[in-house]
Amino acid sequence: MKMLLLWIKETRPQFLTLSVVLTFLGTSVAWHQGAVNLRYALLAGFGLMLTHGSVNAINDYFDYKSGIDLDVERTPFSGGSGLVPEGKLSSNQALCVGTVTFLVALMIGIFFIIEKGWRLVPLLIVAALCLVLYTPVILRTPWPEWSPGLGLGILPILGFYFVQTGRYDWKVLVVSIPSGILVHNLLLLNEFPDVEADRKGGRKTTPVLFGLVAAARSFRLATIAVYGWIIGCVMTTLTIGSVVMPIYCLIVLLALPWAVKAMRGSKEYHDRSRLIRAMGDNVTFILLTHVLLGLGYILDKLFPLF
Repeated sequence: MKMLLLWIKETRPQFLTLSVVLTFLGTSVAWHQGAVNLRYALLAGFGLMLTHGSVNAINDYFDYKSGIDLDVERTPFSGGSGLVPEGKLSSNQALCVGTVTFLVALMIGIFFIIEKGWRLVPLLIVAALCLVLYTPVILRTPWPEWSPGLGLGILPILGFYFVQTGRYDWKVLVVSIPSGILVHNLLLLNEFPDVEADRKGGRKTTPVLFGLVAAARSFRLATIAVYGWIIGCVMTTLTIGSVVMPIYCLIVLLALPWAVKAMRGSKEYHDRSRLIRAMGDNVTFILLTHVLLGLGYILDKLFPLF
């Protein structure tokens, strides 16, 4: 039992809430378009949680092998689980956790291919490449944050929509863009405390490659872009009289206080306690924005304005 609990802890379950809100948003968009299967939603959500947990475990394995885990100063939001350097799990056990969760997620993906069709295959292949190559390859190339933005932001929303409807639609791509930016920013800000360890380990994250000043500016611009995209899509809806993004999605403005605090905190990266608070505010902003976007689609389904 103790070993099982350690295996679960290795996936960093406290971060898997992101998979839950992505499931909620993707399923809400599908329901807005007239298709919903609760069992499929739960199964796909579980598959995403396994995928996310696999990324976390595999990341711990490579971080330990490269020596990064021995230099990093952990925070509640960054630096890995700490189980391998603390000797609670071996690096091979961490890799085993990552492999097993990936294979189970893959089986769920194969099930949906059989149920919904081969057009899901390209999405799953790209997602798998983002997962498998992220730590050993992508993190050693400039601007690696695009990978989680795509693999744990945009693609899940498209995937949840597909498993409900059996098709893709430009309208779901529209709503997936904020998710991509938000997950990109989640990784970006969480990289700030690890700059020195990442530099020693040969990683080329944005803070390592361009410095913390530029990285913080990029973080703030991307956060603003999330609101710019959503407001722009809603304004387009009002202009053309057809739903590009429901007007109710402006409810995401309720998350603005946490966005502002995260942006302010990104300027204070020299103060570790303030940076950690900003990282927490950013997590709250990201989770809440996904929930509010999903609520926007639900409200538009229940009380349509167009």
